[in-house]
Amino acid sequence: MKSPKTLFHVPPMWPVPVRVAKSSIQGKGVFSQSIIKSRQKIGEFEGELIKLAEGRRRAKRQSRIAIVEFEHGKALDGTRGGNDFRYINHSCSPNIFMRRFRNRAEFYALGAIKPGAELTCDYGESHHAGTRRCRCGSRQCRGHI
Repeated sequence: MKSPKTLFHVPPMWPVPVRVAKSSIQGKGVFSQSIIKSRQKIGEFEGELIKLAEGRRRAKRQSRIAIVEFEHGKALDGTRGGNDFRYINHSCSPNIFMRRFRNRAEFYALGAIKPGAELTCDYGESHHAGTRRCRCGSRQCRGHI
């Protein structure tokens, strides 16, 4: 009896292997553990799905905000049921970007990223409303978050 042919499909590595470690930007950060190709999906921000008003209420009590807002009145709170992606620090010269779609927030590489590099995202406007000093260290730093 002839055995059936087995086809192996190797999907792209996702989520990309990362580690959380001390960051020179602020507190903890997320660092790549492998080469990440340009435009490659890195992973998804996870957390408790809540109403936008509740997310804003919680953000007022947090010094390190891990909440992603959506246009449809919802938010994800990464401090509750979240994953390592809640530690991605802001940078005015980021190497990744976030794509928000429905109730999902996905991270993608802006360009090739070397192993060991800290993953950073420009979050744009934040709950801090420009009151926090930016610590990204970039030459293009806007000075505040």
